[in-house]
Amino acid sequence: MARYDREIPPGGEGSITVRINTKGYQGEIRKKARIFTNDPRKKVEVVDIKAFVKAPIYISPRFAYIRGPAGQSLSRSVSVRAGEERSLTLEEAGFNLGGRVTYAIEEVEAGRFYRIRFTAIPGPPGDYRGVLRLKTNYPERPQIVIPVIARVRSEGRTR
Repeated sequence: MARYDREIPPGGEGSITVRINTKGYQGEIRKKARIFTNDPRKKVEVVDIKAFVKAPIYISPRFAYIRGPAGQSLSRSVSVRAGEERSLTLEEAGFNLGGRVTYAIEEVEAGRFYRIRFTAIPGPPGDYRGVLRLKTNYPERPQIVIPVIARVRSEGRTR
């Protein structure tokens, strides 16, 4: 959403206020805003906006995407970092892919950094979707949800 001065005299100055909804974003973000003018030499100006969205907990990537041929060990990791100075704890609150995908939580840096490794259990080809829900000790974000997508293909198929 943007607010701006409707009329600016030739050679004058004006202001444009751009508001960005950062809900669901974390870390560094980049957005562009197009400004349309009546200047015949430059009808459109593009403004690059960079920001850092502070979050209590950083998750990267935001989901686990496991894919590959059946019969091979298929796994992906997701990092969870504390965004606050205080210690972060994680505890399982639910996982709905048991029997198809396993996970292990490794505390890389005590109370600060965790790595969650998702591994597809060997079996028939197929597509699986589910989530891992983790309870945290942060009141700002008492639960995190990590989506998991697994695409296990026949050994001869690559797509």
